Parts: sequence; C-alpha cells; structure tokens
Amino acid sequence: MNKALVIDDEPQMRRLLRLLLESRGYQVTEADEGLRGLQEAAFHRPDVVLLDLGLPGPCGLEVLKRLREWSDVPVLILSVRDQEITKVEALELGADDYVTKPFGGAELLARLQVILRRRGPRHTPVIAAGSLSLDLLHHEARLKHEHLKLTPTEFTILKTLAEHAGRLVTHNQIGRFVWPQQTTDFGEVLRVHINHLRKKLTDSDVRIINDPGIGYRLEVHAGEAARTA
Repeated sequence: MNKALVIDDEPQMRRLLRLLLESRGYQVTEADEGLRGLQEAAFHRPDVVLLDLGLPGPCGLEVLKRLREWSDVPVLILSVRDQEITKVEALELGADDYVTKPFGGAELLARLQVILRRRGPRHTPVIAAGSLSLDLLHHEARLKHEHLKLTPTEFTILKTLAEHAGRLVTHNQIGRFVWPQQTTDFGEVLRVHINHLRKKLTDSDVRIINDPGIGYRLEVHAGEAARTA
C-alpha cells in the first residue's frame, strides 16, 4: 500500500483528496500548514507528497525546498497558480509534476501513477553498521540479532548516523532530519538523546563518537564485534 501525504490548508480539498486516494488504496496522512507537513513527512516517510503552494507559515515552495534537503520523495504540486514562472520554479526546486486546481480526479490519479512508476519500485531498505541493523520500512532496530527498543526520535537519530557511518554529522544536519520544524538550538536536546542511545548500545561494536561543538560520528569497532559475536 502506497502512503500519501496531503499538505493543504483547505479542509474541503484535503477531504476530497483523501476520498480520492483512499478509493485507490492509498494510506493518507494530512497536514494543514507547512511546518506540520515537514514534520509528517519526516515521521511517516510517505511514498508521495501532494503539496499546495498557498500554505500558512512556510509557503509550499519553501516546504519543497526544505524537503529536498533531506528527501527525494516524489512531490506533486496542486495549486490554483497557473503562471508559467511559478511552475518552472517549483519544478526547478525538485517537484516531480504540477497540476492546476481545479483538476479532474482521473487525471490526478494518472499523474500519480506516472510519478511512482518513474521512480521505480521502492526497496525494503535496511541499513547495517556492524551488529546494528535498521529496518527503515518497519522502523525496527536490531543489535546482535536482538530487538533494540528505540523511541521514534532515537530511531531517526541513529538512522541518520548509520547512513553516514564513519563520517562526522553536524548537530544541525541531524536536527534537520529529526526536528524539521525547528531551525536552531539542537545541541542540548540532541545530547540527551545521544546519551540514551549510548546506553542502549553498550557492550556492542557500535559507538557514537562526539566531536565537541560540531557533531557526532557512528563508528564500528571490529575487535569488539569479534568478542561479542
């Protein structure tokens, strides 16, 4: 089942899109403003985003720009704006298609199918680092083949570090993935979550290394892996 995120400030439009998408088997999540949309995209990891441009808070183009900093999820713009310059700007920022309101349901569904087909089938992604494995589809973590209990925030932090294992990831880079609605002051709250993660990774071959004032790095210690195997 494909997951769709609808970001639109009009309740009637969100209701219409939900009915249309659910009739074709989509699982639908809604957001009524830009920051909420970014948060839902980070948490739910949709297969496609339907994005309005006239949003309160960050406008649709700004949401698209921020989204493209950390995600390649297909984005279909739905807007009453039909100026060529706006369409070009949206496509240059990374939108996959642009549909002008009002639109026909059949056309919208067809365009969604084209976008998803063009992107190809999504794999069941699993990130492995030493004895740690993260199933991104089911949001499950395992350490030495045992279930590792993590909060959603801890999972996202660990995923971000594991994707860049061996490389330094700055506080701001981690923060943009975990708390996309914030822009600054990630350091202190991030430190608390990192300390919790370190405790949960104790006695394993996986270490979270701190570069004071800059960020964190996930490292795998082969010697420890041999002792714990």
